[in-house]
Amino acid sequence: METKYESSVREIPYSQQAVYNRLSDLGLSEQVRDQLPEDKREDITFDGESITMNVPPVGSISIRICDREEPKMIKYETTNSPLPFNLWIQLLPLTETSCKMRLTIKADLNPFVRGMISKPLKEGLEKLADAIAAGKYE
Repeated sequence: METKYESSVREIPYSQQAVYNRLSDLGLSEQVRDQLPEDKREDITFDGESITMNVPPVGSISIRICDREEPKMIKYETTNSPLPFNLWIQLLPLTETSCKMRLTIKADLNPFVRGMISKPLKEGLEKLADAIAAGKYE
């Protein structure tokens, strides 16, 4: 059964284009590593098109960009994950120097798995949205 989770909307004090440019190049996203706790930095690797992270107790998860609609949307899909999912970042302009952002995850989850992971997945989505909103996009 397909399940959809959405973050709350976040305002980002940078232009829609600047945020899109940074988030659509996963090689540039490596700068996020500095914001992670030191013991977690070795658990995540970046290249221009994908991110691989170790997520205990799930294991290794890899996602890659599968679609872009400049400057409005970036869609990622899993390439290695025990639970396949898609993640969208949606960006809308507020002013010339600010935008708003929402994250969406869609996954095929059976009712048992959905019951176990819904709360941690929603919390993780909100934390990811916070991290993206706090990023530097200059």
